[in-house]
Amino acid sequence: MIHTPVSRMPLKLFAPYLPQSNRQGIGALAASNLLVHIDPYPEMECGDLIELFWGDCYVASTLLSESDIGYTSVLHIPESFLQSGKVKTYYRVTKIGTESVRSPSCKLWVKLETPGGQLVSADGEENQGLAPVKFPELVMSRGLSAQQLKDGVHVTIEAYPHMEAYDEITLRWGDIRMDLPALTEQQVGKAIKIHVPATLIREAGDDLHQEVTYCVIDRVGNNSLWAPARSIKVSTDVIPESEL
Repeated sequence: MIHTPVSRMPLKLFAPYLPQSNRQGIGALAASNLLVHIDPYPEMECGDLIELFWGDCYVASTLLSESDIGYTSVLHIPESFLQSGKVKTYYRVTKIGTESVRSPSCKLWVKLETPGGQLVSADGEENQGLAPVKFPELVMSRGLSAQQLKDGVHVTIEAYPHMEAYDEITLRWGDIRMDLPALTEQQVGKAIKIHVPATLIREAGDDLHQEVTYCVIDRVGNNSLWAPARSIKVSTDVIPESEL
């Protein structure tokens, strides 16, 4: 009797994933110990060779043993392979005596530069690469006017190093925070004008040295920390200019 070899069904592989991926990709914090997870697949067997690729470069591999069957495989991406920009990662599975099968790709962003540049603050709370917020000159010298307490005030955030689309800025006025819409491509490299509403100013209350600052979080979760604070005078006892 002649036995016909049983043909194998094509392997059904799943795309790899990175649990450390934050928002849309990988930031500087995760880059130092970046791990790629590969879920178990049907017909997983002892002796299967899994080879991981970052971009189109081979980075790591593992040869499955009996204890690996049915469990997620975890492979490490050396930090030297990481560069800012778009990247795809995938893996190949080779069974004994067969050709390799490639998995679907996982596509993501890598951004290793922190908004505002390298953090140099000794206390780990401020980023000197971010300029303090700017107020009109009269506000800096005399504090908020009665009209500004009624209508709100405009502040400016200067363009900062590694400014990119989808950066999210949070303004902090005293203990009150205001989240701004994510930056667009058209705003990159330009100063950001912000209107602080009177309701927020009143909620924060009077303070002869009200601190105003901001921080930036980019699309992959890199946090700039806070910019050096700017202090201004806020007092609801201001006499309207019409009465001066």
